[in-house]
Order: sequence, then C-alpha cells, then structure tokens
Amino acid sequence: MSNHYHLFIQTPEPNLVAGMSWLQNTLTRRYNVRHRKWGRLFGDRYKAVVVEGEDRHHYQTLLDYIHLNPVRARMIRPKAGQNVLDYPWSSVAGGYALPPKKRAKWLDAAAGMKAFNLSDTVAGRREMVEWLDKRAVSGESKSCGVPLLSEGVDTRASHLRRGWYWGTQAFGEAMRKLGRKLLKKTAPVSRAYQKHELVREHGERQALEWLARGLRAGGIKTGDHCKLKGSDPRKVLQAELLWRRTVVSQKWLAEKLEMKSAANVSQQLRRLDGKSAIKKVPEELKQLLEEADVTSS
Repeated sequence: MSNHYHLFIQTPEPNLVAGMSWLQNTLTRRYNVRHRKWGRLFGDRYKAVVVEGEDRHHYQTLLDYIHLNPVRARMIRPKAGQNVLDYPWSSVAGGYALPPKKRAKWLDAAAGMKAFNLSDTVAGRREMVEWLDKRAVSGESKSCGVPLLSEGVDTRASHLRRGWYWGTQAFGEAMRKLGRKLLKKTAPVSRAYQKHELVREHGERQALEWLARGLRAGGIKTGDHCKLKGSDPRKVLQAELLWRRTVVSQKWLAEKLEMKSAANVSQQLRRLDGKSAIKKVPEELKQLLEEADVTSS
C-alpha cells in the first residue's frame, strides 16, 4: 500500500518486538541506500493485533482482510474487470497464486491455505484466488474483507481495525489474565507505552476493582468518600496504589476519589510519606496495600 502494510506473523518465541524492530530498521536502511535518501521511512511504530489460532474462522477472516485491502483502497476495481492478481505487491499475486518454488521462503502459503481447507496444489491455489475475486465483486469497496461482528462482541477490544485482539470473548479474557501475570513480573513501563489499548483497558478494569476493594477495606461506604478531605491517608494511599499499579490518569483518580483535580492528586502523591500514612489506616486496607507492594514507598 502507499502508506502502510499488513503482515500476518506467527511467533514461535515471544520476540515480536525484536523482530519488527529488525524488519523496519533493515527495510529503512536498504530503502535509503537504494534510493539515496535518509531519515525515517515509517511515520510511527507498528500496531499489533493478537489473533486466536484455535478457531480457524479468525485466520480466514484475517487473511481475507489483508488480501482484499487493495480493493478497499480502490487500487484494483473488480467491477471494472480487474481481479486480485492485478495488484502485484500482494502476497496473493506474489505468493499464494504461485507454486512453492517461486515464492519467498518466509511466506508459509500452505498454512494459510490450510485455514480454508485448501491444499497447496494448482487447483487449491486457483480456488483461493476465485474465492477472493468473488468476495471482491460482491462486497462494497470501502468494507470489502472487513468481517461482520456478532452482537455482544466488544468492538473496542476485538476488532481488526481498532481493537487489540481478534478472537472470541473467551480468548480475550485469557489474554487479559496472561497480561496480568506478565505485568506483575515486569518493572513499571513508561506512561507513553501504557496508552496502548490492551494495557489501558487492563488498567481501568484493575483500577475499578482495587478502588472498590480499597473503599471497603478502608471502611468507606459508597458515596461517603466525597466527605473525606483530599489529604485523608485512605484516599492518598489508594491514589498511590492506582497510580503505581495501573495506567489510569491523575484526572481519573481525582474524579473517582473526589480529590478536586489532577494537580491536587499530583501534589498529594509528592507529599505522601507512605510509612507514616500506613499507620493511620484500618488493618484490612494495610493488607491490601501490602499485597500491591505500596507500603515500601
């Protein structure tokens, strides 16, 4: 495409970041040398969507989404007689439609065809091209290849265009649980990275859970926290917990904990003496804070 590309990558090892860094840096260097240019080739970092592999449907829809991208971009016009093979930069024309010996070694077209119950033969390759052409002609250009979503699916999370995973709700929940385990094992990451959809969603969900637990542990009834001062140790320690262990903003903390403003939250956190404040809260809240390793501050 003129301003982006799509890759369907399987990673036997958890090294996507290192692999994509190598790929984009290598491509940039070679492009600049070949065309006598300099500077960055890509405007921003890549976006990765985790795909469920157990259910073949999600592999099929992902492959169709990628291969029909030139149709959505109107770089080929099926209703004018063109087909998917008329776009030479696609892995269809440059891979799936070719015999194995003529493909790039890194392209596992046989695995892609297997998702459609097709064999890597002349007949199988022809059938795959015909399937894509049929979808290209029958669909609307702007949405060609974009999968329809079932009712009840959270499109903020499970979506190829704007989500962080593509799969069933059960798969998404499994990824969240895995993410929680990994986040506990790793050091805090930058707030810029924490804006990613997956991390942000995890943070807000976790923050609400901890907020509810903290209010109960602190002996604060629902709605009563607005009666407490912004400097109340129970409030400030909960703000410290949520700020250190989730990705919510200080504005979010100010709203949920009734602490006036983000600036006030920032000021209270700077002034916080954790060892002194922890002595002024109920035992149950102490245990929660110790569980989250906040008392060491």
